[in-house]
Amino acid sequence: MSKRRGDKMPLLDHVREFRDRLIKSTFAVLLGSILGWIYYQKIIRLLTMPFCDIGVSATPNLDSCGDLYVNGILGPFNLQVKIALLSGLIFSAPMWIYQIWAFITPALHKRERRVTIAFVSVATPLFSCGAYLAYLILPHAVDVLLGFTPNNLGNLIRFDEYLDFVLRLILIFGIAFILPLFLVALNLLGVLSGKAILKPWRLAVFLCFVFTASFTPTPDPITMTLLAIPLCLLYFASGIFALLVDKKRNKKDLNKAGLSAIDEPEEI
Repeated sequence: MSKRRGDKMPLLDHVREFRDRLIKSTFAVLLGSILGWIYYQKIIRLLTMPFCDIGVSATPNLDSCGDLYVNGILGPFNLQVKIALLSGLIFSAPMWIYQIWAFITPALHKRERRVTIAFVSVATPLFSCGAYLAYLILPHAVDVLLGFTPNNLGNLIRFDEYLDFVLRLILIFGIAFILPLFLVALNLLGVLSGKAILKPWRLAVFLCFVFTASFTPTPDPITMTLLAIPLCLLYFASGIFALLVDKKRNKKDLNKAGLSAIDEPEEI
């Protein structure tokens, strides 16, 4: 059920619309989960590739990773269900994000809707870039963490724990890449100016490194630096973009002020 802009809806209509969009989102997730179930083996191979490439497999000639294992009789089935559901959430993301957007957009003003559309359009590729960077450094992160294993001991890794580690690393890098975008959104809404964003740049750079040191699951400086440097560059890029927006906004305000002064009649 859709509503026109400016129209008021009873609470029951809001509940019905929420139910309809929830059903559509759930159906999309189920379809994506079916795809995840079908391509389960290929997804597993893609996830384990960074781990196997660092040479920790005990049986390199076999189609398996020797140090990764699944525990229990129901372990393989539970793992496939988990992978299918996660794949469904990822594959159906455009659909359920659109449903969320369609539900909240009638309550937004025209300017807020433009800012939200721009935010989502830029946030998606930025999050993807962060996730891809996390996937690229995953072998190094695993190698560093496994390096703490004593020489006289082995290290058997349950795949569920490995999967949680991979998802955590991807989410941290993806979210970190879209954090500076919130500054741009606040600037477009007129809350923050470009000078206010760039003025505490030393503190911002320090906080970028503190953030990476706190939330990166690996203690090595290489991984933290690989995340902190792009984060700092995105911060400065957002500040420069905000300065350009402020310059354009001020020029527009001056033009309006000039036109208003011309239109005012002179008092005799």
